[in-house]
Amino acid sequence: MTTTITLNSECINNLDLSPVQTVIENWLQQGAIASYEQQLSFDINYAREPEDPRELSEIPEVRLWFIRLDARYPWLPFLLDWKAGEFVRYTAMLVPHQFSRKEGIQYNPEALEIFLMHKIFVLTDWMQQLGIPSVSRLKSMGQMLGYDLDDLLFNLL
Repeated sequence: MTTTITLNSECINNLDLSPVQTVIENWLQQGAIASYEQQLSFDINYAREPEDPRELSEIPEVRLWFIRLDARYPWLPFLLDWKAGEFVRYTAMLVPHQFSRKEGIQYNPEALEIFLMHKIFVLTDWMQQLGIPSVSRLKSMGQMLGYDLDDLLFNLL
């Protein structure tokens, strides 16, 4: 069952991670963080002017909050609800991009590669520490961003 964390303008503007910390620290204390795989989503209620055409990932304050979140929990993509688009939205918060009406989100290719490899390294180590098989999960994560990761990469890790 997906857990949704609601974020408001005050939380975002104050870089307050407590709504997430409360949930994740509880899961960690239970000692069963692995059982919450792909079960986290965000409901972002950030106040803006009605004529503001920007997507949430284009608002610097929102992006900064997610950068802080990623610094605190670099393995968070493991918990995000991928099927609901949370991983792609999370990526948009952290990777420079543009929107195209025809093609949707267009990530900066080099920044996306760096982001993906960083997440592969972080998640591989974290999942190994918890005894969670990682290769197929991480290959799926790469595919969501348009990359086919070779088994040779995982052999190196």
